[in-house]
Formats: sequence, C-alpha cells, structure tokens
Amino acid sequence: MSESVVLPALGESVTEGTVTRWLKKIGDTVAVDEPLVEVSTDKVDTEIPSPFAGVIEQILVQEDETVQVGAVLAIIGGVGSSAPIASETPTITEQPAAAQPEPLPVQVAPAAPVVAAPVAPVATAPVAAAAPVVSPASSQPTSTASDANYVTPLVRKLANESRIDLSSVAGSGVGGRIRKEDVLAATTSTAPAQTYVAATNVAPHSPAVASSLRGTTEPMTRLRKVLAERAVASMVSTAQLTTVVEVDVTAIASLRQQVQSAFVAKTGGKLNFMPFFALAAAEALRVHPKLNATIDGENIVYHPTENISFAVDTEKGLLTPVIRDASTLNLAQIATQIADLAARTRNNQLKPDELGGGTFTLTNTGSRGALFDTPVVFLPQVAILGTGIVTKRPAVVKTADGSESIAIRSMVYLALSYDHRLVDGADASRFLVDVKQRLEEANFSSNLGL
Repeated sequence: MSESVVLPALGESVTEGTVTRWLKKIGDTVAVDEPLVEVSTDKVDTEIPSPFAGVIEQILVQEDETVQVGAVLAIIGGVGSSAPIASETPTITEQPAAAQPEPLPVQVAPAAPVVAAPVAPVATAPVAAAAPVVSPASSQPTSTASDANYVTPLVRKLANESRIDLSSVAGSGVGGRIRKEDVLAATTSTAPAQTYVAATNVAPHSPAVASSLRGTTEPMTRLRKVLAERAVASMVSTAQLTTVVEVDVTAIASLRQQVQSAFVAKTGGKLNFMPFFALAAAEALRVHPKLNATIDGENIVYHPTENISFAVDTEKGLLTPVIRDASTLNLAQIATQIADLAARTRNNQLKPDELGGGTFTLTNTGSRGALFDTPVVFLPQVAILGTGIVTKRPAVVKTADGSESIAIRSMVYLALSYDHRLVDGADASRFLVDVKQRLEEANFSSNLGL
C-alpha cells in the first residue's frame, strides 16, 4: 500500500514552506521517524521525519520549490509493516490458539488494565489479554510490536547523543515503549563502557601537511610592501574604531531560494548575499554622506557617487576593484560585476582604473568562516564595512500578533570601521541601523533585475 507524505503545519501563521534539501532519493528505504526532507519557512528551518516505513516511490516537490501546507511532498510505497508515526493504537494479529502463551495473573504487569480494557468485548479475550502482561524480558506479541518499536524524536536524539543502542533498552512505557527515563537509566549504567567504545572507534588524528615556507626567508613582494605601508599609514594618521550590529537575513535567504533558478538563467551565476550587502550599503551612503567622504586637509569632500570597493583575496595579496555608481544598480548588475571583477582580479586582468576611485569599501570576512572582525580603513576613504559569515542560530522573533517566540534564523554580524576624525559613533550607528532595516525587510523584488 502507498501513502502520501504531506507538508505539516510548522506554526500557526505558517502557510507555506520551501524544500531546501531531500535527505532521501527515489528507491531509498525509510523507517518511521527517519529524517526525510529539510524544509525552510519564514519562521523556522527544520527536518520533516517520515511518518511511514517503506520505499520512496515518488518525489513530487523538488528542491528550492515552495508549496502550501498540506501539499503532498512524496509517495511512500510498501506501507503496512510499520504503524504511522501518529498512531497510538496497537495492531492485534490473530494467531493459532496453540501458539498463544498461557494467560498470566494481572498483577505481573502493571500496564495490563490499560490495554485489556478496549479488547475485553472481543470474543478472543484470552488471546488479547495475554499480550500486555508479558514481561519486558520476554518476547512481545505482535499486538504491541509497532507501539513498542516507535520512539519519539526526543528519545531517539537523546539515545544517539548518549551512544545508546535502543534495541538493548527495555521500555517501561505503555506496551513496552521506550521513554526518556529508560534512555537516561541506560546512559548511567553504561557510561564507562560507552566512553571506552567511542574512544577506540575514533580514527587517529592526521596532522595537516606543513607549509613549505616553514623555516625559510623570502623578500616582500611589491604588492605586500604597498599594503603594509597603507595599513600602517592608515592606523597612524587616523582615529579608527569599529561598531557592530547583528542582522536577521532569513527573509533574504528565502528570497534567494525562490529566485535562484531564474537568476542563474538570467546572469549565468548564483545570487549570494554579497550583492544585497553592497546595495543596502550604497543606498544608505546616499543618506549618510559622512561615510562616503574624504578628508582633504581641513576640508571635507563629499563624493557625488557611491563607488564601492570590495576586497578580493588573491595569491599575491588583497586587492579592491571598484563597482561604480553602486546605488543606481540592481542586484543582477552588482552580482555580475562582482563575479567579473573578482575573476579578472585573480587572473591579473584588471585595468588600472578599475582599482581606483573607490569611496567606500566592503569586505566579506565571513567568506572564510569568521563571525566578524575589525577591518582597517583604506585611505583616503573614511569607512569600511565587514560582513561576517551567515549562520543559523536561535533568535527571538515577533509574530504578527506581537507575541514573541524562539526560532532558528539566518543571522550575520556587520562590523563598520570608521575614521573618528570625521565620523562619530552616532553617525556610524545610524548608518548601520539603516542597512540593518533594509536587509531585514528584504523588499528587493523591484531590485532583482530579472
């Protein structure tokens, strides 16, 4: 028999979800409660467990596709040997009278009244009554097999974390079901043995291959000399400090998934977070000209355009090609320029004027996994924005009715370093708050360029 796996309701106000990754493929065998697919909504990213045991016959919703709650995600065949995950009613299988065990006194198993009550009217009452009174040490009849085999996700997770084999745990719940307390008891009794087994099963650590530069000396390249001189000059001649804000970019992550296919077809490249950061910063610079300025002696020069330099890591060192008039571009144009300029920077194909004229710098320190850093301002600019890695973590979110809850969100730190000779802390905070609001609203539909 085949059964449908539907997208469950993942919150009161959640009406749809996006399939981000299938954990199984057509033809795979799945067990009850085994993770089947990852789904992302505007409130939470979660795994959907399989409600049935069987073989996946069809996958009806592809990755990056958004569907309504209740939509059929997949078809599982061969269902019948295991009960659905929500079922609490044990299945009673008739057996020949000769195969039935002798009825035992009720007091042998405290759970007897619970199961015996619904089957009392049945003509074969002695057969059904024998099932719940068998002790955990004995083999359990078919009448409680599916109920006893079902383990809640919480109990299964606890067992995995504690390295406990559930098949070796005797359940104390109704029908022999394994409860949280059973796993905790097994953890306490087997902790030393489990620790030893885990230690012996771990592969020995393999040290990373040492660099060939160890113990050598080499002269600085011209580019490294220039970078060193500029960094020292910047720190000596300016008063620098850094302000950091945390931004929830979950809505942008969802938007990227929705438009990724069309974006690739249009531009030939994927849409990542960098164009959103660049556009939000460029728009904020129009409103906060102090951060898009230069100090010339005792004068302040406010630039008429927002030319965003962005840092590119090359084998020779850090280079910063420029996206000109960034506030007038859409996301497709910015993404295309970033990909083109970065590729030509690494291949030494940039023209000299493509590295000059920047009025503000963007550096993606999160590209190598950093949460955030305190970047150094590139003279003669007065500010640089560092973007950390986008990570999923619990955060407090406010629902439409004003109540608060905790959900898994995509979060990022934005660190703004600036020259305190011109930019005050209040100026930096106002700029960052505007960038934060623009990103969290994620109202970029008219800026996609598709």
